[in-house]
Amino acid sequence: MSELKHFNAGAGSNEIADALREDGACIIDNAMVPGQLDRLKREIMPYVEATSMGQDDFTGRCTSRTGALVARSEACRELVMDPRLIGACDNFLKQFCDTYQLHLTQLIRIFPGQGEQPLHRDRLAWGGFLPSDLEPQLNTIWAVTDFTRENGATRVVPGSNKWDPERHAEDHEIAYAEMKAGSVLVYSGSVIHSGGKNQSEADRMGLNITYCLGWLRQEENQYLSCPPDIAKDFSPDLQALLGYAMGSYALGYFTPPLPPGEGPEITPPDWLFGAEAKGWGDNLYDKVSERAADGAM
Repeated sequence: MSELKHFNAGAGSNEIADALREDGACIIDNAMVPGQLDRLKREIMPYVEATSMGQDDFTGRCTSRTGALVARSEACRELVMDPRLIGACDNFLKQFCDTYQLHLTQLIRIFPGQGEQPLHRDRLAWGGFLPSDLEPQLNTIWAVTDFTRENGATRVVPGSNKWDPERHAEDHEIAYAEMKAGSVLVYSGSVIHSGGKNQSEADRMGLNITYCLGWLRQEENQYLSCPPDIAKDFSPDLQALLGYAMGSYALGYFTPPLPPGEGPEITPPDWLFGAEAKGWGDNLYDKVSERAADGAM
């Protein structure tokens, strides 16, 4: 049986990104700080308890999936902005984009009796249209309960991020993301994985936080899950990660629906939170111009 590489809580962003390029996944043990897991559970469990089961075999008929967690949980917001993972995103994703964004927040609760989810790659959220040498995602599953093979620990196929799309995993190539609560599985959008079978008598809960290239459509629509009246109180960095910022020189601007002459005609999303409309694309325009001068466009 294959095994996943484990790092301690002091893991560096570069070694996390290197592990994703090599194996497609790794685990950071005991990644949460003391008290963070308890706060997370206090904040999200009322929503989790009220969530219905999935309606098909892929999402899981004995599995619930609770979203909009940036809007609902301060502890979740802290995990989204974890410096190790933001640094890994810088290293792993920015070779394909000017900016990356939050793709999904979801608490996945696998109940006893749930079977194995079909093995898949998360990059198929965009169909088969992305070039195989382009990595669209960096994904995480934070263990809210212990993950064991018996209770449905995520199945991962190390190295499958380098496989041809037609190749299928054999049983001996599958590893299990067994880890203690407070640890985190980090994996790429190209690695084969799935939820495991819960043969225990207890629920298995994991917080799925994922990031994607800034020029792709988000799986969870953050503008609706976390609208401006909630996002206005967040840090500028978190606002930008949600998508309230330009995705490149000309990606993401809007025109405020105001009476004639009462607002800018073309402005970046962070104008909503008090940013100046003037010079909205200067920094990204400079990057685009530099690439054009180097013959990269």
